[in-house]
Amino acid sequence: MCGIAGLIHRGKVSGVGAEMTAMLQALKHRGPDSTGYAVYGEGNPGSNVMRLKVAEQEDMGKGRGIHAVIRNRIDAVEAILGEHGVEVLSREDVTEYALRYVLAHEGDTEELARHIEEVDGVEILSLGFGLEMVKDLGDAATVCGAYGLGDFSGTHAIGHTRMATESDVDIRSAHPYWAFPYNDVSVVHNGQITNYWIMRREMERKGHRFMSDCDSELLAVYTAHNLANGVALEESLRRSVDEIDGVFTYLVATKDELGMAKDTMAAKPLVLYESDELIALASEEVAIRSIIPQEIETHDPYDEEVRVWTA
Repeated sequence: MCGIAGLIHRGKVSGVGAEMTAMLQALKHRGPDSTGYAVYGEGNPGSNVMRLKVAEQEDMGKGRGIHAVIRNRIDAVEAILGEHGVEVLSREDVTEYALRYVLAHEGDTEELARHIEEVDGVEILSLGFGLEMVKDLGDAATVCGAYGLGDFSGTHAIGHTRMATESDVDIRSAHPYWAFPYNDVSVVHNGQITNYWIMRREMERKGHRFMSDCDSELLAVYTAHNLANGVALEESLRRSVDEIDGVFTYLVATKDELGMAKDTMAAKPLVLYESDELIALASEEVAIRSIIPQEIETHDPYDEEVRVWTA
């Protein structure tokens, strides 16, 4: 079933971490398996934020040996950073298996990311100027508390509560998804893509990587491919309605935009609230009302509708 949510503030920075937590917690009943966030801060000129995991949550119960494995993986990652001339401005061990780096790097970001992901058991969740992606098992309150997202300030965010139907219950299969080489793109999706394997093989032939077997990851790769080749976000969303088969509603965020698209049947729900200051979208109105206490008017986007908003 799954639940998706998005919000974008026009012209101001707000507590999007706490806001997205409230929205996702209101959608907990739609997906109890995992919760994920893509939050967009203002960023720092000349630096990138890299979020990565060096193990799955379930690995932590495999005895003392896993901690030695994790240390070796972190050492390997940091050796690669050194080889690429990357300056580590800060490192935060958020959990036993999730880390946050702030990096100064002037080289090829995609080459760096591919090299890091050659380390067995390591996956980059996000790498960008403003994007920070967090996802883990548990509900929004649990994930927010573990990763300290309640204090995160930014302009916009998207999030997802997952009910696993097509792939495993693990961090790798949780939303949102990020895809290089376009380093600030993220996607959340509710639905099923029926031409997933055909389009995945097409993207792989073009050199793109997939980290899971979840069909939703295709939307991130597809969007990143289009944006990297000069296609505007709105045009990419419109193309997806024609080129991607299945039933889907999905949200895409970039460093300064939030977009949505619904398939031709519009079978997957989405509710939209729009004002001069805030746009909020979610699978159910209850999520929007969790952050807007006053009486509001919402509407359901039509089939094949595509919208894009700018922070």
